[in-house]
Amino acid sequence: MLSLEDRRYLIPFRATLLPQIFCDVLVVGEGAAGCSAALAASQQGGDALDIIVTGKGKAPDTNTYWAQGGIAAVLDEADSLEEHIADTLTAGAGLCDEPAVRKAVAEGPDLMRRLIDNGLRLDRDADGSLKFGKEGGHSQARIVHTDGDATGKSLSHSLINQVDAAPNIRRFEQCFILDLITVESSPPRVVGAITHHPKYGLQVIWAHATVLAAGGCGQVYRESTNPKLATGDGLAMAYRAGAQLMDMAFVQFHPTTLYVAGASRSLITEAVRGEGAHLVDRDGYRFMPDYDDRAELAPRDIVSRSILHQMAKTGHSHVFLDVRPLGIDTFNQRFPGIAKLLHNFDIDPAKSPIPVHPSAHYMVGGIATDLDGRTNLPGLYAAGEAAATGLHGANRLASNSLLEGLVFGDAAGRAALEAVEANGNGSGRRALKIISDIRPSDRSELDLGDVRSSLRSVMWRHVSIEREGTHLAEVQEMFAFWARYTLDKIFDEAPGWEVQNLLTVGSLITRSANWRQESRGTHFRLDHPTPRDEFHLHDLITRGQAEPSTRPVLDTVSAGSV
Repeated sequence: MLSLEDRRYLIPFRATLLPQIFCDVLVVGEGAAGCSAALAASQQGGDALDIIVTGKGKAPDTNTYWAQGGIAAVLDEADSLEEHIADTLTAGAGLCDEPAVRKAVAEGPDLMRRLIDNGLRLDRDADGSLKFGKEGGHSQARIVHTDGDATGKSLSHSLINQVDAAPNIRRFEQCFILDLITVESSPPRVVGAITHHPKYGLQVIWAHATVLAAGGCGQVYRESTNPKLATGDGLAMAYRAGAQLMDMAFVQFHPTTLYVAGASRSLITEAVRGEGAHLVDRDGYRFMPDYDDRAELAPRDIVSRSILHQMAKTGHSHVFLDVRPLGIDTFNQRFPGIAKLLHNFDIDPAKSPIPVHPSAHYMVGGIATDLDGRTNLPGLYAAGEAAATGLHGANRLASNSLLEGLVFGDAAGRAALEAVEANGNGSGRRALKIISDIRPSDRSELDLGDVRSSLRSVMWRHVSIEREGTHLAEVQEMFAFWARYTLDKIFDEAPGWEVQNLLTVGSLITRSANWRQESRGTHFRLDHPTPRDEFHLHDLITRGQAEPSTRPVLDTVSAGSV
């Protein structure tokens, strides 16, 4: 009877019998973090370095591409690093590692200037100076953006163009990474990955260093802003390989996504509220001042819970975002992408407010790393949404995500070179005799579509904005049942592998949420509604360990390795 702990690889294979590809650095993911890691390694390692960047889909399928709000960085003389640091620490609800916060905030401005020098176009005022927006939790207007609400698209194009121009980087799109390959040691060493491409089939990519920047897991929830491919593959494969996952209970829910029956949950960026839009209920009542003095600009966890409570009061399925206080002309000019989206749904924001509802948005936890992206497994590095550096604590400050990908992707790329140099660039390349021996299951098979739909629904009902211990325990039992009849199977296509990964990640989120018997940041327990001092620490989940281990929050500038 197979459990979530038993499966090491998703498929059976003999590595030496598959097509072989060799490189120095393998980067999994082509969003902000993955591209930044590849570019940093490329620029530091020289032309002899061989780098491969893989994308599960194509660049427009990444969370980076769809990011609307912008990038938080201290680029205005009226702003200061200390204010940005303070805002980030406040949003993180006591769980931010201050060294990670200081690194991100301090290094962000120079990386942004470098991107601008390389052609990244940002919105500017008539005098040519950068135009700054303000979002929830920020004390200053420090969010830079492109075309109002198309920052991610612009950043993605800029980074991909640089990657494609680098002579020592190869980019493989539509390349599904099934698992990290490890050699037995204590701890295991990561030596590459097994992949699947719709044209070329199964292949092995061997690498001296592997950087996981595979993004988040929003599709584990029924309501999500994430693209369809965000199924937590990187988190699941890291867990199977033996990597530590940190703070998995903390998932951020965006308060305002377009609520139209039968349509996907399109993001309505927080910058709209930053410009002056109001949240109102079905009766037109502006309710946020009743819940927090910061009103619509309170941190996202507070706004999301406030919306839930107001919906319960009114008995309505959603609330509304009224953009008329900022002026409809200003709205159309500042947010042309959202204006077009609303037009496609026959919504006229000049006449009526926009129907909105919270949705799963961002994985705050992830693969535990130090400040240079190192994990507890030699040869494996992680960056971006897939990683947990301690930057976000219990709740991510708005527009710190792209900043995180740029800063820690750059750091991981540089650190990955150490593994390459230790092995000698390109030297000693050979296929290893790694064998995954999985016997076919004789147990009944559950319908994959039903499992996927059911797990996403139960996560939304019981492991989302508000949680309660009895329900969390029940969800764990459901995952154990699904795992017995799904993780024992061998699939040969992405939909099956995705369901297995969703089961793994959903179970880990639920397990961490059940363990953390307090409320803090994005994690709100109805049965434990306040923070507790004994949980002022990070929880670490590792495959094979019955209970999470812990480590203290780093609130000084002395940061160690994981």
